[in-house]
Amino acid sequence: MAEVIAFTNQKGGVGKTTACAAFCGGLNEAGYKVLAIDLDPQGNLSFSLGADIEDCNTMYDVFKGVCTAKEAIQCTDTCDVISANILLSGCELELTGVGREYLLREALAAVSDDYDYIIIDTPPALSVLTINAYTATNKLIIPMIAEILSLQGIAQLKETIFAVKKYYNKELEVSGILLNKYNPRLLLTKEVEELASMIADQLGTRILDTRISANVVLAEAPAHGVSIMEYAPRSKATTEFKRLIAEITGIDNGVKSPRTAKSKRGRRKKSE
Repeated sequence: MAEVIAFTNQKGGVGKTTACAAFCGGLNEAGYKVLAIDLDPQGNLSFSLGADIEDCNTMYDVFKGVCTAKEAIQCTDTCDVISANILLSGCELELTGVGREYLLREALAAVSDDYDYIIIDTPPALSVLTINAYTATNKLIIPMIAEILSLQGIAQLKETIFAVKKYYNKELEVSGILLNKYNPRLLLTKEVEELASMIADQLGTRILDTRISANVVLAEAPAHGVSIMEYAPRSKATTEFKRLIAEITGIDNGVKSPRTAKSKRGRRKKSE
């Protein structure tokens, strides 16, 4: 059965989609079978991975019962994808039946055994799509940038996370807060990082050791429909995302996490 990991933050522009695409690319490179789920009506993850978003079955069709998850899967150079487009924005009004919070979990149950990891990109909003992602996932990763509005987005997620864990998914855990577009030379970065640590404590999680620096190649890769791992394999961004994958999953893809590398405590165990 696949481990399900979702990237989430109510604030847009914090790098959720970029992180999802990189995560998928790194896991694929390490030899794991990956399914990417695009729950953002903008379809940015689908585009970034080179998937079709128009002439195909999408997550909207899966939610509406037009097709199964398996019938909506597309194969790309990076991983398998169930794409999204603007039709998905109608789900908030159209999905009104009892148990609508479980639709994604039920859909993925039929394909979960075919994959090692399922990676979910959530929309920048607290909607029925976000709740479906939380109900279906094992782990949440919360990307943020060193801005007060980004921090506020995490604070607003807190009650939703607690509610989903209480009523829909007792196994839900927040694996960590990811500092993205990180620049340690800025004073604001340090101030926001300290406040983020306080929110992390309230969520029962931590600031991840790995930081993702601002890098132009991260903006260039989506135009080529591939992850950063394929577009710029020797870049700093690729190295950082490999460290992130190692920190979250325990998979050693040739790059140690910062803490492990400094302490030389040896390799992390591979996930089962």
